[in-house]
Amino acid sequence: MELEIKNLSKNYETKEVLKDVTFTFEEGKIYGLLGRNGAGKTTFFNCLNGDIEFDSGYFYLDGEELHYKDIGYVISTPTVPEFLTGREFLQFFLDINEDKIKDLKSIDEYFELVKIEKEDQDILLKEYSQGMKNKMQILINIIANPKVILLDEPLTSLDIVVQEDMKNLFKSLKKDHIIIFSTHILELAMDLCDEIVVLSHKQLEKVEKSNLNTKKYKDKIIQELKDEIHD
Repeated sequence: MELEIKNLSKNYETKEVLKDVTFTFEEGKIYGLLGRNGAGKTTFFNCLNGDIEFDSGYFYLDGEELHYKDIGYVISTPTVPEFLTGREFLQFFLDINEDKIKDLKSIDEYFELVKIEKEDQDILLKEYSQGMKNKMQILINIIANPKVILLDEPLTSLDIVVQEDMKNLFKSLKKDHIIIFSTHILELAMDLCDEIVVLSHKQLEKVEKSNLNTKKYKDKIIQELKDEIHD
């Protein structure tokens, strides 16, 4: 399975954010999408997900036009129905998607998957920390099982222990998915991801991970990202 991006461009009035982006992502890999804050990573995801209009470009999944139902999107600041408990929210999602879910599990099994403790499962979502809300958002996307999963800074609100749990979970999902993981933290991308892609100067560029192990090349990438401030 391949996700092809062809000639994607996006402007905000006079500001050019993405310019004729062409790139191919492959199944079975986690791609680390690196870029400065404001470089256009979230814009790129919003274009893919159909949340914003773009000026030009095409998306193909295995040679056919990409459908938005094939995209799962975990945003950096999760939005959940705070008037429901965690269990009520999960049950509601399972009820309305029951005919679409393969290998349906029990609610307790799903909670266990993202390590949400028993005492937290029946409290209102408004009482959840941002990290717990993020885990619920990730869980919903796992259950929906889209072919392409976009992760926009999903670990920034989680403590180190939970981060490790989530990284292991993402790694277990990559076999049958295309996963694109957005971050501005190079060390996190190096630890989790199979491929590194840099969004710099409005373009996507693949970077060999082995090169990033050398200080000279790492400094070059960091300098390129810094230079964007002056573009």
